[in-house]
Amino acid sequence: MSRKRKQEEAKAGAPEWMTTFSDLMTLLLCFFVLLFAFSTIDLRKFSAVIQSFQGSLGVLEGGKTLEEVQYIEDALNEDKTTKQLEELEDFKKLKEQMEEYINENGMEEQILVDLDTRGLLLRFKDNVLFDSGYAALKPAAKKTLKFIADLLKQDEFITKYIRVEGHTDSDPIINSKKFPTNWELSVTRASNVVRFLIEEAGIKANRLSASGYSQYHPVAPNDTFENKAKNRRVDIVILRSEFVKSEPYY
Repeated sequence: MSRKRKQEEAKAGAPEWMTTFSDLMTLLLCFFVLLFAFSTIDLRKFSAVIQSFQGSLGVLEGGKTLEEVQYIEDALNEDKTTKQLEELEDFKKLKEQMEEYINENGMEEQILVDLDTRGLLLRFKDNVLFDSGYAALKPAAKKTLKFIADLLKQDEFITKYIRVEGHTDSDPIINSKKFPTNWELSVTRASNVVRFLIEEAGIKANRLSASGYSQYHPVAPNDTFENKAKNRRVDIVILRSEFVKSEPYY
């Protein structure tokens, strides 16, 4: 009886190997706590990654989180903002290259280069590209457009979309069978610029679109000769990525 009782007493409690195993787990825990203490974690991105894994592994349906977490949205917006900043730097570089060309050729009063909400704006004033009442490109204008096209074929801008917009003043067209109104003139001018950029300057056609606005998008009141000259223009807009979806490319 005493021997059987000793065997039962020996079986009571945890096995002896558990003591060693517990010590090992404790040491590992301490090790990872130390690693964590020495590390720096971006909470937003960490949360986004964890939530993404939960969805993709089937913990949550459809690979989505249970609710819209602000940290996840902020993390995605942070990446988006980085891309926007990189794009802005590229546009600034292009603006500087254009301004250098304009200054070297004494065209400061003829071409405006500006960054606006849609992207980089190149504004050709009055008769820079065309003679009054005509839509055929001037020879000197082709040289300038070719320089612009070469810039837009650089790696930084090879995926950028380009919109060409024709504008006129409010004076009606007189005695022209080819252009009955300013609508036809503005559209034809924009189309001829696009055609040149495609056929002679080598820009891919799917990057370009043309629009004519006649007199209805003025930049100044059509009340003086000087203001009307400002409204007679062709705008070339290199679009920012976020504005492409609102443009007629898809």
